[in-house]
Amino acid sequence: MEGAGYRVVFEKGGVYLHTSAKKHQDPDSLIAGVIRVVEKDNDVLLHWAPVEEAGDSTQIFFSKKDTSGGDSCTSEEEPTFDPGYEPDWAVISTVRPRPRHSEPTRGAEPSSPRGSWAFSVSLGELKSIRRSKPGLSWAYLVLVTQAGGSLPALHFHRGGTRALLRVLSRYLLLASSPQDSRLYLVFPHDSSALSSSFHHLQLFDQDSSNVVSRFLQDPYSTTFSSFSRVTNFFRGALQPHQEGASPDLPPGPDDEPEPGFEVISCVELGPRPAVERAPPVTEEEWARHVGPEGRLQQVPELKARIFSGGLSPSLRREAWKFLLGYLSWEGSAEEHKAHVRKKTDEYFRMKLQWKSVSPEQERRNSLLHGYRSLIERDVSRTDRTNKFYEGPENPGLGLLNDILLTYCMYHFDLGYVQGMSDLLSPILYVTQNEVDAFWCFCGFMELVHGNFEESQETMKRQLGQLLLLLRVLDPPLCDFLDSQDSGSLCFCFRWLLIWFKREFPFPDVLRLWEVLWTGLPGPSLHLLVACAILDMERDTLMLSGFGSNEILKHVNELTMKLSVEDVLTRAEALYRQLTSCPELPHNVQEILGLAPPAEPQSPSPPASPLPLSPTRAPPAPPPPADTVPQPDSSLEILPEEEEEEECADS
Repeated sequence: MEGAGYRVVFEKGGVYLHTSAKKHQDPDSLIAGVIRVVEKDNDVLLHWAPVEEAGDSTQIFFSKKDTSGGDSCTSEEEPTFDPGYEPDWAVISTVRPRPRHSEPTRGAEPSSPRGSWAFSVSLGELKSIRRSKPGLSWAYLVLVTQAGGSLPALHFHRGGTRALLRVLSRYLLLASSPQDSRLYLVFPHDSSALSSSFHHLQLFDQDSSNVVSRFLQDPYSTTFSSFSRVTNFFRGALQPHQEGASPDLPPGPDDEPEPGFEVISCVELGPRPAVERAPPVTEEEWARHVGPEGRLQQVPELKARIFSGGLSPSLRREAWKFLLGYLSWEGSAEEHKAHVRKKTDEYFRMKLQWKSVSPEQERRNSLLHGYRSLIERDVSRTDRTNKFYEGPENPGLGLLNDILLTYCMYHFDLGYVQGMSDLLSPILYVTQNEVDAFWCFCGFMELVHGNFEESQETMKRQLGQLLLLLRVLDPPLCDFLDSQDSGSLCFCFRWLLIWFKREFPFPDVLRLWEVLWTGLPGPSLHLLVACAILDMERDTLMLSGFGSNEILKHVNELTMKLSVEDVLTRAEALYRQLTSCPELPHNVQEILGLAPPAEPQSPSPPASPLPLSPTRAPPAPPPPADTVPQPDSSLEILPEEEEEEECADS
């Protein structure tokens, strides 16, 4: 939209200011407004105004509004629901934006006190942008100016943070910190100092969403103190530079790069190599690795063979005990026997703890009673189509029940969470022994117990890592998912939670898990398995015009239709393609296990944006709260026969 001397290049409604620090916002504390990016004269402005001041899209105000004069406006758009914000960086900042001296294009001065919250700032005045933590009802942005003040936190109740940042990237360079992926430094495209410090960076093109599609990482990350790397300026394939971008310039005398920066230039992935899977490891091949005293020899080579081909079914009962840490790869046959005797005694002691609880005692133990009820319910519908568990009086169901209740005694803090029965079932099927199955299950839970923690921080982190890998491998697919409100990859939640247990036929799950348990070629092969599935389905997703609901439906309908060998072949090919890149960003190397994690920074925590009256001085900031967003109940795993999955728009 254009007017006299200005052009609106972006407009998004449903952008609110939260003027109360209370967790449950009162409707009067929510100010609905419209955010716009406006090209005016030789400047680009970011403008927010309340709905009564925003009016139609031609009524643009470019100055901080005066609170005096005018009649009150009674027509407002205000939600009546709980915003569910987090304590830090969630409500109005403590510093008001600096007023800009500019006449409004059209319209009159605001007639409502809410108009005093309107602001306009030149993009050249921005210093940094902070995004919200994951898991909130909606996302928000906090913009910090070069003067050190923060603009009011903008809460996007109807989505749109990615779209806004994508538009801003046309005019600015946004550099992300791997220590704090929620914080972006802002640089103008024409900065000579930036040209010196970032002379290897490729500028974003107009359609880039590289910087805005990363899923947020650890919610407990502190605000950054310095960067060790700038890694977000990369693409799966090189794209044309933005028209008019400044060329590389030689460093000048005053163009010293800021300390702590290590620049990684835009990289291009090479061709994807061909990969062939090997045949499964046989009993004869395994026997050749058994040396004197029953000790396994050449274990790395044996693990590599399991990774490349899996195990013969007859070998799994023994080999899984090693893969899951129940038996030591270095132990002798006699040491293994002694270990099994010790672990058998330990298991039955724990089992006796809940077995000896009388019904009267259990009535006074709500936790144990809750675990028992949940386990009985889940066990009764776990893999009932498998012959090993079919029938009303199947003894396998009783063993599942006993092992899971005993695990509650083993891990009091975690207890039982829905989905664990899915992980135990194949293990009991293979070992066909209560004690062996329990300790192998404990070994598996050591790998995935974070998936079942109430905070879901591990799941959020894995989804963020998956998104980063997918962004490197296939930016167009990520852009498509972003455009369909599916960029958070919430439809992959179940995949990662129970390691694809419900996506493949039962025999294929056994093959997939034993390959993943080798830990080869790195700790995150399960993320590349997810990338491989999406890569196999990319054309269907992108060429069929699917919306978010159709994407979720299509992904759910992949159940039992995937070939595990095809998926594993593609996952390994993706790994080789990534690792062959000589300039792979450090945070991607960390995910793949090619580099140690960056040492955490210990900066002083920033002041949280607080509620602020337009005319009052800001109060002293409160201490930061350590609350964690509650898990989204829509992501609960439901029984197979009544399974529905939804995901709230993040």
